[in-house]
Amino acid sequence: MKTSRTVLAAISAAALIASLAACSSDGGGGGTTSADNCTNKIVNKDAPVVSVWAWYPNMATVVDNFNNGHDDVQVCWTNVGQGLDEYNKVQTAISAGKGLPDVVMLEADHLASYSIQNALVDISEFGANDVKGNFSEGAWKDVSQGDAVYAIPVDGGPMALIYRTDIFEEYGIDTPPTTWEEYAAAAKKVKDAGGPVFGDFGSNVPAVTMALQIQKGAVPFAYEAEGKKLTIKLDDQASKDVLDYWAGLVEDGLVGTEDQFTTDYISGVVGGDYATYTSAAWAPGYLTGAGVGEGESSGVWAVAPLPQWDPDNPVSVNWGGSAFAVTSQASDKQLAATVAMGLYADPDSLEDGWKNQVIFPLNQDVLTSDEFINNESEFFSGQTANKDVYIPAENAYKGFVYPPIITYYFAQLQAEMVKINAGEISGSDAATELQADIVKYAKEQGFDVTE
Repeated sequence: MKTSRTVLAAISAAALIASLAACSSDGGGGGTTSADNCTNKIVNKDAPVVSVWAWYPNMATVVDNFNNGHDDVQVCWTNVGQGLDEYNKVQTAISAGKGLPDVVMLEADHLASYSIQNALVDISEFGANDVKGNFSEGAWKDVSQGDAVYAIPVDGGPMALIYRTDIFEEYGIDTPPTTWEEYAAAAKKVKDAGGPVFGDFGSNVPAVTMALQIQKGAVPFAYEAEGKKLTIKLDDQASKDVLDYWAGLVEDGLVGTEDQFTTDYISGVVGGDYATYTSAAWAPGYLTGAGVGEGESSGVWAVAPLPQWDPDNPVSVNWGGSAFAVTSQASDKQLAATVAMGLYADPDSLEDGWKNQVIFPLNQDVLTSDEFINNESEFFSGQTANKDVYIPAENAYKGFVYPPIITYYFAQLQAEMVKINAGEISGSDAATELQADIVKYAKEQGFDVTE
């Protein structure tokens, strides 16, 4: 499941500390958490308790499944929010040296930002590699740094192209585009016929732009925690090409520039203002929850593999995904690791998650099951979307390298996308500006930077 990447105003430290006091125990710690603070029921009151922060909509069910199945440990769960709400609380607790739970749910792209602060535990020392085989190469790379493992994957976001069959039929788009060149040609055909824009280049989803640059062959970052070595390459030709491509679509009026995850954007999706939505495997759940697929927008959705820059060398990319990490403030790290590895890993929880479109599971036991493979998606009018699109995309995904300055990077990439959408700068020039800005910032933060 993915949260919006909109950059919000900072929340005051005092307010965060007050919120932490209301939401968590006195610093967390396996076996020391008070059961009185839990949202859920503790089944075995004699067992040690591990505190968990997590935001999945079905966490109450997941925690109950875990607690009912364990006599050795119990989970005390709290939802302190998601996205920036949670991350501000996490950062405040790191700075204070107390207040973190034993286990925290994080998006994979934030792991390096917290591990560099020694806030997360390398759980390879506590048996994490015993479950490595449950996940794809890409999913495991996203939670690892070298031999260190900082979280256990749960949910992923292999990307694909969601499209409206009614718009495609009306404007003579016989098959979904398989390349980005075909995407641009289809967009022009629809516009020339008086149709809607083909897609959207929302500035508040810079993670999508990063993913498409990687798909083109860019390698934005390389990172070695030891020595704080950070390689930054944001103005290579592939990165420029992708930004120039979308800048051209914007300039020609072929795609919109609406911020995504907004009421106006969803209204446009429902109303047929966009022919396609470039998104991830969690999107059907998000769209359904936002009211898409009902009324005039029901029965018109399908999904196809993500268009490629080079069809002879296809690349699968990812947007979003969450994992469970053990914090350095946990007093019993082995017990906390047991929870991180076991929470949302049992068959009942995984089935509840994917059937209710809460998660796109990364566990191979699910990805290889006949029921999941052959599931006929209600949102996609009975299409076997897992088999046709999402499972192949996930299995082909090789993983990303996320920098420990991801929040600043996304904010600056977003700022450049705003300028592109306003016609103030070319894609190539935006890439040049971004490279200079991120290199300067990384050096100021004490990184050994290679360009």
